[in-house]
Amino acid sequence: MSIFSRFFGRKEVSADTAALSANPDIAQPLSLQVLFAGPLAITEAALGDALRAYHPSMQQARAELATDMPEFLGLAGWDKHVVRLVGFDAPYPKDALEACVAPSHYPATVKDEVRGHASHILLYYAGFETDPLEQYVALAAVAGALTGFGAMAVLNEHAHTSLPAGVFAAESLGEESMDLLRTLPLNMLYCGFVKYEVEGVQGVWMRTYGADAFGLPDFAALATGHDEGETYSTMFNNIMGYMLESGAELAAGHTMQIGEDAYMKLREPAEAEYYLDGPGRVLVAEIIAADQINTPG
Repeated sequence: MSIFSRFFGRKEVSADTAALSANPDIAQPLSLQVLFAGPLAITEAALGDALRAYHPSMQQARAELATDMPEFLGLAGWDKHVVRLVGFDAPYPKDALEACVAPSHYPATVKDEVRGHASHILLYYAGFETDPLEQYVALAAVAGALTGFGAMAVLNEHAHTSLPAGVFAAESLGEESMDLLRTLPLNMLYCGFVKYEVEGVQGVWMRTYGADAFGLPDFAALATGHDEGETYSTMFNNIMGYMLESGAELAAGHTMQIGEDAYMKLREPAEAEYYLDGPGRVLVAEIIAADQINTPG
């Protein structure tokens, strides 16, 4: 079966059962995007070597690239994991880039360098692991393996966030790289945390993006100022991490303790808060007093 058939997961009979082949049953794959300083110059052999060197669990990793194509097209995989790679010697679309770079938490000088990138590769999960966290870990590992080819940043467009590519380099993470990718705070890459002001609304809205990939709601809150960003980012990350680990469900009307003397109540966005819409379910968090717990209103 040709790489093109396997890239698109076509259900054809193949004598080569060891060949990398995309899972045809994934309709909406998780994705990360990797930006590069210069034109793409990645060979199949070099990519395979980089994957196998990234972590001991990836010693059987393979890469296969299509030849004689104007675009960069290939597959990478190991164990249950298969990742599609689609690359272009062109900058990432400007609006999508800015939505990921502007709200991210790294120096403005680095952001300006990222905005000046020359090429990019889209990574799509196409394997047979069903846990979305493990899918993201596999994508992040491939992104990490690409750092040796001039990668500048790793984006998650769905989550409106990004990080410098060096964060994912094997040299940065060491032998515990996979464990570190697995325990990253959700708001760091797999979900995003955005602050923005709305005309006519006093205060600063803060919200997460991308939690729907994990079957979780996103969370939003109206803070008094930008200085509360770390507080809400940590709060939302802890809540989502708790839900992911425990399987607990939260919905509008639920209250919970978030500190020694601090409590939170969840509600649906008001009709006037249209700017909180989507892409998944969003719950608004409001800080309340102890005597307001589980009371209507």
